[in-house]
Amino acid sequence: MTSLGIGLTIAAIAVLLGLSAFFSGSETALTAASRARMTRLAEEKNWRAQLVLRLTDDLERLIGALLLGNNLVNILSSALATGLLLAIFGDAGVLYATLVMTALVVIFSEVMPKTIAITNTDRFALFVAPIVRMVLLVFAPLTVAVRFIVRGTLGIFGVDVSETANVLSPHDELRGAINLHLREGGVVKSDRDMLGAILDLSDLTVGDIMVHRKNINMIDASASNEEIVSQVLAAPHTRIPLWRDEPENIVGVLHAKDLLRALSSAGWKPGAVDIAAITIKPWFVPDTTPLQNQLNAFLRRKTHFALVVDEYGALMGLITLEDILEEIVGDISDEHDIERSRVRLQPDGSVIVSGAVPIRDLNRKLDWHLPDEEATTIAGLVIHEARAIPEVGQAFTFHGFKFEILRRQRNQLAVLRVTPVRAKSGAAD
Repeated sequence: MTSLGIGLTIAAIAVLLGLSAFFSGSETALTAASRARMTRLAEEKNWRAQLVLRLTDDLERLIGALLLGNNLVNILSSALATGLLLAIFGDAGVLYATLVMTALVVIFSEVMPKTIAITNTDRFALFVAPIVRMVLLVFAPLTVAVRFIVRGTLGIFGVDVSETANVLSPHDELRGAINLHLREGGVVKSDRDMLGAILDLSDLTVGDIMVHRKNINMIDASASNEEIVSQVLAAPHTRIPLWRDEPENIVGVLHAKDLLRALSSAGWKPGAVDIAAITIKPWFVPDTTPLQNQLNAFLRRKTHFALVVDEYGALMGLITLEDILEEIVGDISDEHDIERSRVRLQPDGSVIVSGAVPIRDLNRKLDWHLPDEEATTIAGLVIHEARAIPEVGQAFTFHGFKFEILRRQRNQLAVLRVTPVRAKSGAAD
């Protein structure tokens, strides 16, 4: 082989290695590019970002074309190198070609371009998108054939890839990104909890966070005006349901501000106030209403208070706009709220907790993972697992925690001690 031939062969190998680097870097950049940022740029009429979104809409086609081009140039460059070194070194040229091309491909056509692409993902993707589009057009017939063969082969083994659907929903992808940033230190736990709670709104119902009816401050509408005024002033809330004949028969909702205005107009004489005239018609919502829908309803109706009923119309509890906001940002307390320490950490690692504490609140506060599918509160979880109402002193171990009953009020588990243990499940001690 002449020196000119050797030079041309080396130049061709260098060009092919450069193309291999382009294909490798493009694959990494386009598959790792931030779709959120590309979408924002596309909305700003950035044509390259629009092109990136179109290319990544069909990842199977994109990756197939890039891999096809990558393997084509790699094989061709290896064949040229083998022919060149065979001509120079004889049979030993095969070994030399294998070692040299492996080193060149790995270093300059795989690791280096992918490192550059991963450190400048979005910029790299925007740069290569027009060229990759041309590659897809050139390789379109071969890509279709490869896709047909791949899907047919997978179909023989029962793998159906005909529908290009994401395994994770957008909410799951966002949740995964938030958790990733938390582990990497880009997001603090409180922000993770808040963002996660926003994503959970569509999965929760009103019944999951409502105030249970036994904890509602209600007033008998048949009581005297003096008694009603006294109870409203003593209540920690500004909106009080009024009932008549029986507590489940809610006839209206009395707002403390409306009562004070009426008292002022009546010369501060409770007997001169028409309580019925200033009550608000109660708003009833089903306990199965999604929390996101209820939030939208509160905003739409410009009201912050609703009574919750079950499928039979029986009163279950109440929900306010503040309850939904607390589900997102945590407890919101003001100067009139009654402070109750419902979760107390102990030196031995256990936790003294009120039975009425929602499982979700405990999980969020302590980074636990107790299941909340079958019960809303800690007491409800213990009763569900025990299949009975435990007595004081009984202890149960399940889901990796030990639950000890410390106090019981009638049929309600009032206070429990929860201790993390290694056992995954167990029975009553």
